[in-house]
Formats: sequence, C-alpha cells, structure tokens
Amino acid sequence: MTHRIETIALDTPSPGTTRQLMVHRFGRGEGPKAYIQAAIHAGETPALLVAHHLLALLENADVPGEVVLVPFANPVGLGQRVHGRHLGRYDLDSGVNFNRDLPDLSEAVDAAVGEGLGSDAPINVAIVREAMAEALAGLRMAREGSVLKAALLGLACDADIVLDLHCAQRALLHLFVDAGLWTQAAELHADLGCAVTLLESDTGSGTAFDHACTVVWRTLQARHPDKAIPDACLAATVELRGFSDVDEDVAATDAENILRFLRRKGVVAGDAGPLPEAVGEAYPLETVGFADAPATGIVTFRVALGDHVRRGDVVAEIVDPAAPSAAAARTPVTSPTDGLVYELADSRFLWAGQTVCHVAGREPLADQRANLLGD
Repeated sequence: MTHRIETIALDTPSPGTTRQLMVHRFGRGEGPKAYIQAAIHAGETPALLVAHHLLALLENADVPGEVVLVPFANPVGLGQRVHGRHLGRYDLDSGVNFNRDLPDLSEAVDAAVGEGLGSDAPINVAIVREAMAEALAGLRMAREGSVLKAALLGLACDADIVLDLHCAQRALLHLFVDAGLWTQAAELHADLGCAVTLLESDTGSGTAFDHACTVVWRTLQARHPDKAIPDACLAATVELRGFSDVDEDVAATDAENILRFLRRKGVVAGDAGPLPEAVGEAYPLETVGFADAPATGIVTFRVALGDHVRRGDVVAEIVDPAAPSAAAARTPVTSPTDGLVYELADSRFLWAGQTVCHVAGREPLADQRANLLGD
C-alpha cells in the first residue's frame, strides 16, 4: 500500500502569512481514481469528521487504483473569524461563495482538442484530461479564493469519481449530481443510504465544484456528437445531514459506506458485498419547492425532517416579536408543493425571503426560482 502526503502552498496576499492544502494520496495507480475533499465551505464540520474517519480506513486499505483525499479543502475559510464567529461559506475578500464560480474549462478544452477527438473513448478521455490540466495551468488569478478553487480542481480534473463532502443546515443525508449521471450515481445513493438525490440540469447558480468536474464532458458531447466522449467523471456533492450532526459513530459509518462504494467501483480492493436497498429516491432539482419566510421573526416548525407534506400545508409559523398583539404575531409558512421535507433552516430567527424549508417534489413548479442552489 502506498500513502504519500503532499502540501500545496497557496499564494496569499497577506505579507507574513502562508496557507497550504494537505493532500493524501493512496494507491498504486493501476485502476480508477477517486478524488474526495471535505468542507470547501469551511464551516461544514460533519464533512471534516467523515474525512478523518475515511483517512483512518484508507491507511489500512489496499488501493490498486488511486484515492486523493483532501481532509480540509478550504484553509482560507477555516481562518475566517469575525468577533469569534467562524464564517466559512463566503470569501470575505470577494464576497463570493467558495463553492461557486469555479473555472469552467469547456471553451478552452474544446478549442484545444475538440476537433481532434476520434472514435476511441479511452484515448479521448486521456486527451481531454490533459487539456483540462493545461487549461488550469494557464489561468492567471489574483485573488486568494480563486487560486484555491483552481488548485482543488487541478487535483480532481483527471478523476473518475469526485465526492465533494458538505453538510446542509438541518437535513437528511442527500446528494446533488448531474441528471445524466443518475445511472452511475444510483449505486452511490444506495451505498451511502441517502434519503434524497437531487438531479441537476441547469441550476442557475454558477459553477459549483461538481459541475466544474462534469461540464467539460457535457459540452464536448453536445458539440461533437459524432465523437466517442463518455461521461468520464461521476461527480457528486454529498450533503452529510446538518451542521450540528457531528457524531463519531455516524461519521464512522459514513466513511465505511464511502469505502464500500470505492470497493464497488474497483478503486479500493475488497468485497463490497451486495448493493444495499435504496433508502430514498431521486428527484429533479427543478421540482424542489422552497418555502420562504413571508415575514421576519422567530421560526416555529410544524414539520420534521422526513415528513411528507401537501401543497398548502403549514410547515412553520413566523412569530413577529414586534407585533401589536399576540393574535397578529403569527404568519404561516406553507409548502409550495407535495413532497418530502429534506432540509429545514438552522437559524431560528429569519428575515423575510429566507428559506424555511426544502421539499423534494415530483412536479416542476411554475414559479420556481432561478437560483436552485441558493447562495
């Protein structure tokens, strides 16, 4: 078993300071490659704990392929504290979400190699991956957050499997994955025991990490339908429940389930066993209903995670502490669709327009918001 630890120095604009990524590489490189990173939103602690447990498992595993594990993907965000409060989702320098606006390499790769691709899929995959690496190497970035994103994508761009570990607010275990990859992702969904998988088409949210890993293949397939261009990367965002779901036993089980999936795909040696029966289902992301707060105030929930609701059901109430009377203080929040409650707001005081509840439904919504991933 081969285990190497690398550090990647990140340029920082602050004199006298340094930041670096720690990268664990396992395996002999004789099979598929998996890339796994934790907490690109640096405050998502469950992802960090699962990565810790996965590291322990990989240290004792036989890896004929390759696993690249980045146990903390965002040293910039990990260092962001304001008056003792950790703020890891947004880059305080640019205001941009750390998991948005990653480099879209489609145009550069298509211009470089698109017309030269042929009928041999494995050769095409190698050509495209090399072109992706060259495109990344050619990027010139000034901001620290952009340098970080390019470094992470550089570690992932030649992987067969990409798992981007996150957590949500208060949520059931769920995935985000490109809709065209559901056939491949169904095994991951079952192995992890996901309650929901959300199938992405056009999220309207800018380039998130999983999309940055798949968009090149989608673009080349659309522009060169006569070429043999496979779906060469199964990239998924893994939402490990909610911020407060930091539990040793749960994290250890999640890590074991990830390892089982890697065995199933031939990255790690060993018997994966029979595929578990899927716990939940897949839903198109555009059918998710977002119940937003119609007023500002205290949130009191009327539903729990895993509940099934009907359109118009009251899922919460907003209590206005400044209302002139108790009778006028409560504003109901209703579900915009029939479906499964899979995420609830973590904060118990919300401003008008903030999302109270996510409901995975079956029917596209006529008034669906443009930004399906939110900020």
